[in-house]
Amino acid sequence: MNQLTESPVRVQPVNPAVRTGPPSWLVLAAFAAVYVIWGSTYLCIHLAIQSIPPLLMAGSRFVLAGALLYAVMRARGAARPDAGHWVNSVLIGALLLLGGNGGVTWAQQTVPTNIAALLVAATPLWMNLFDWLRPRGSRPRFAVVCGLVLGFAGVALIIMGRDHLGHRVVAPLGAVVLLLSTITWASGSVYSKYARQPASALLAIAMQMICGGVILLLAGAALGEARQLHPGAITAASAAAFAYLTLMGSLVGFTAYVWLLQVSTPARVSTYAYVNPLIAVLLGRLILDEPFPKSLALAAGLILGAVILTTTARMKKEERRFRE
Repeated sequence: MNQLTESPVRVQPVNPAVRTGPPSWLVLAAFAAVYVIWGSTYLCIHLAIQSIPPLLMAGSRFVLAGALLYAVMRARGAARPDAGHWVNSVLIGALLLLGGNGGVTWAQQTVPTNIAALLVAATPLWMNLFDWLRPRGSRPRFAVVCGLVLGFAGVALIIMGRDHLGHRVVAPLGAVVLLLSTITWASGSVYSKYARQPASALLAIAMQMICGGVILLLAGAALGEARQLHPGAITAASAAAFAYLTLMGSLVGFTAYVWLLQVSTPARVSTYAYVNPLIAVLLGRLILDEPFPKSLALAAGLILGAVILTTTARMKKEERRFRE
């Protein structure tokens, strides 16, 4: 997956009544970064894998970003993680980055960016479902149940949808991989909420990127991608997209996201889940001239409406909890 759909670490929001909040312009800039940068990563993944094998590209991106962030956090005094922290980082990294981001990156070899973004947008629905089904899980409210039904109907419409010529709008294998990716990402996100991790949110993210990136590199090598990698054939567009994904998508985007979780509520921050797909669809249409059939437009409305419905319900629940 191109970005975290839910926080991979537990971050306690700051009660604005207790301390003075940050400047409004800084909060708006952070939201803009998460909205725009993560919305553009689908286009950049498409460009990067034109001349770089997908799993090797994704693995290299996260290893580099994770190593840099880890070094910075340790230099700033973050406590050294223990063996248990690393074990959980391996598990979370495998679920989030190999199964999640790696699957999306691999699928974008055949799936248009707009369809990939819309299917990934359904990830919060899977998370609500898994959080409900887990042992002692939280029972969803009626609005959330309605959102789940609408959202999964939209996903089914994309998978079964056809264009005006009767052709499927998404390749079956690509659709299956994307579905598995969203399920894997959602399960990894739910697990990470209860796993033992370092106190520093950014250090935990760095460790997950390192571990997940290494696993992606190993998976790419196992699938023979090393034989497909020809450094001399990497285009300028792929190289620029890779650099953007590493620096902006992983470092700036993640940093802004985690910081927002500290100064705002998770539900407000999660509004990016229905802004990112709109940006991805717009960029795919403007730059790649991707078609947008009526069946896809209807599915997009169902999925984004469902995510808004479930997010709004969660936001009201959080606000009631903060008032208590």
